Amino acid sequence: MKAFLRARPADSLTVAFLIALIVISVIFQGKLPHFKLLIGIYGVLLMLQLFIISRSGMFNRNRFLDITRSLIFPTICVLAIFDSLELIVHNINPQDIDPLLIRLDYALFGGHPTVMLEAFQNPLVTDILQMAYSSYYFLPLGLGLILKVKNRDADFDKALFCILLCFYLSYIGYIIFPALGPRFTINHLQNGELKGLFVAEAVQELLNRLEGIKRDAFPSGHTGVALVVSGLAYRMSRVYFYFSLPVIVLLILSTVYCRYHYVVDVIGGFLLAVVTLVIGRGYYVYWEGRKSINHRR
Repeated sequence: MKAFLRARPADSLTVAFLIALIVISVIFQGKLPHFKLLIGIYGVLLMLQLFIISRSGMFNRNRFLDITRSLIFPTICVLAIFDSLELIVHNINPQDIDPLLIRLDYALFGGHPTVMLEAFQNPLVTDILQMAYSSYYFLPLGLGLILKVKNRDADFDKALFCILLCFYLSYIGYIIFPALGPRFTINHLQNGELKGLFVAEAVQELLNRLEGIKRDAFPSGHTGVALVVSGLAYRMSRVYFYFSLPVIVLLILSTVYCRYHYVVDVIGGFLLAVVTLVIGRGYYVYWEGRKSINHRR
């Protein structure tokens, strides 16, 4: 129990989120055909996370184990939980909100942004923006590796907590507001498929295979996570901030150009980033204050 109370906020956050997913799965088990598989996934991840917390001293003393705890395991958690959402979201909340998002986009722009952007469609631009969209999977790891290499463990722990918080909040958003996105709902309005010059189609196919069909459009996790990484990098690694900034700008543009998101999703992603950074920093101030009080006792 003492080990858990002293656990890094990022580890405690993952424990809390996995328990929440287990509770949700139990409550809706009658609607979940893969209930046992979900409980197995979340149960294994939870046990591993609790083991990591209980053996924190061992992980602190070994660099490889520390990298495993700090980078590899959180990445596995994020990917495994995201993949599991395909088995949850539409079973417990079958009402997609795409019609509402489409209406909001139309009200804002007097048309469908993904269709309007066809005027700027170019194979080379499509390649560049599709690659920028895919950089989402590497931006958090890049910041984490820089902080770890520089032995800035305190900054790393703060960054990890905020990034995980953003991922988990976006997953909650997908459960509450399931949406497929414009590439599925209004593809019939497009004048043609997106064509790249070299790599766009191959990358699209790879992402489709890896991600499957999920209701993960609102809010835009790509936008939220990228902006959180940018905000953290501005404070913790100015070099990485300036290096990643052009990529992040292109990534946000790509979410609509590549037809993954409505503009309203991107706005939701901006709000997600703000909420994440405010809650993350506020909680860390509270946690460090409690930690200081406990050390004085």
